[in-house]
Amino acid sequence: MPADHLSTTFQALADPTRRAILASLTTGEKTVSDLAEPFDMTMPAITKHLKVLEKAKLIERSRKAQYRPCRLQPEPLKDIDEWMEQYRKFFEASFDRLEDYLKQLQAKKEKTDE
Repeated sequence: MPADHLSTTFQALADPTRRAILASLTTGEKTVSDLAEPFDMTMPAITKHLKVLEKAKLIERSRKAQYRPCRLQPEPLKDIDEWMEQYRKFFEASFDRLEDYLKQLQAKKEKTDE
């Protein structure tokens, strides 16, 4: 996944309202009105948030009669997870080295306390 897609995804996730919308969609498809309900903002403001999420391919909107239900599209989140995996491995290795070092310090302290 090119970095520009990651940037678009991260930009979409940077807003707490959009993250809350995504969290709401984890329970299944919802209408725009359902998604707007918990927020104290206008419908055009919610629509702007949905357009950002749609541009980032985090949601998909379909048309059922007069409704425009939204559903979560997890692929960009999987791409972020894959990108972050390299850093996760780095931090895990760093923590393992720190743990080994702390064990060495503890062993030295125990020897000097004897």
